[in-house]
Amino acid sequence: MAAVSRGGYYRRWRVCKPREEETALRDRLQKLALAHRHYGYRRIAALVRREGWQANHKRVLRLLRTDNLLCLRRKAFVPPTTDSNHGWRVWPNLTRGMQTTGINQLWVADITYVRLNEEFVYLAVVLDAHSRCVVGWAIERHLGSILAIQALERALAQRTPEPGMIHHSDRGFQYACLDYVKILQRHALQISMSRVGNPYDNAKAESFMKTLKAEEVNGRDYRNFDQVRESIGDFLENVYNRWRLHSALGYQSPAEFEEGICHSSGKDSILLGVGEGLTAPFPHTPFPKNCLI
Repeated sequence: MAAVSRGGYYRRWRVCKPREEETALRDRLQKLALAHRHYGYRRIAALVRREGWQANHKRVLRLLRTDNLLCLRRKAFVPPTTDSNHGWRVWPNLTRGMQTTGINQLWVADITYVRLNEEFVYLAVVLDAHSRCVVGWAIERHLGSILAIQALERALAQRTPEPGMIHHSDRGFQYACLDYVKILQRHALQISMSRVGNPYDNAKAESFMKTLKAEEVNGRDYRNFDQVRESIGDFLENVYNRWRLHSALGYQSPAEFEEGICHSSGKDSILLGVGEGLTAPFPHTPFPKNCLI
């Protein structure tokens, strides 16, 4: 037996053990902060709690600040991508006050720019408003209507929404043009558009674009069109949909959130490769086909 009194043992434990635990936690926080360089302290805190650490967001903030690991975000210049000065029909906003209860009830669409060294290219996305999942996207060198049409057709190929689902967008000619509207009407989808000069009407799409710029585009130096399409496609399909944690989803990824909806509804999920493997670091897997609610 060691010649140490019980009181001496516990006094020593109170000094050493908490320091050992905090050192181990700081080491894990450093690795997570470097792996997720655009995550704020709340998402980092959610990650360590998922791994079993006892750490609230205030403690994580203190440790990240001590180690100078808080993420930095810059406000990006935003050129106009919406031209609502056209002769096409403008549809009323059907989403004001709407609360979704499942996926494939409301899709939101938007367009943004990505700057290359010598040109701008444009990205169109379609999101499921309930799960924040990117269900369709397309990248082109122009702002023509085919850009938005390609994203919509990709979304319709991934999912089969029920007649009456709402498709919401801004008033840009890409969404108001006859070719785009015909596709929506052919699938019996309701058309909804934001009010003039009111980005809050399409807040979920605007929020997604902010996340895309902060976590993928800013700080990148894309060499050419092929590289930006490959890089952003990988971010959307593998990182954002499958692994990025969303505070609005209870710090789950869109894939996890939709998987939970499928299980709770008693329906079979057709998510590809999602479930047991969600603890692995960013695998390169196909774009998920999601269960239908």
